[in-house]
Amino acid sequence: MTPRRQRMFAVGAIFVGVCMAAVLILQALEENINHFYSPTAVLAGEPIPGKAFRLGGLVVDGSFKRAPGNLTARFVVTDNMSDVSVEYTGVLPDLFKEGQGMVAMGTLSDQGVFVADEVLAKHDENYMSPEVKKMLEEAGHPVDETSGAPATASSVLE
Repeated sequence: MTPRRQRMFAVGAIFVGVCMAAVLILQALEENINHFYSPTAVLAGEPIPGKAFRLGGLVVDGSFKRAPGNLTARFVVTDNMSDVSVEYTGVLPDLFKEGQGMVAMGTLSDQGVFVADEVLAKHDENYMSPEVKKMLEEAGHPVDETSGAPATASSVLE
């Protein structure tokens, strides 16, 4: 084999190796990515069945239920267009409450209930996750910049 063919073979082998590494990296990233969906998107069937994803929205007032002495909580999340029931077993964040924004990580059960593995609440009175804020604004519910809550008629007029 001539030196020129050896160099071409080496360059070809390096190119194939880099391509294989890129494919493996992209597959690993795709397996670990968590997509964000609104309740409307969940009910439309956008999430891949059995795959974990993030669900975000506002906790519906009066929907939170937990039996005394039990760590399983049930509540409803809305984007003001659609509602999804959520079930979470564990200790909820201190700032979790009805009427506030939240993001949960988990999967959708066969019964259409979102089973959360992790629940995140807004971390202070002025924060709302960018995904939830964008989702609410797209649904026609502007978000009050000062409080992070959905804007009311009085806050929009100010």
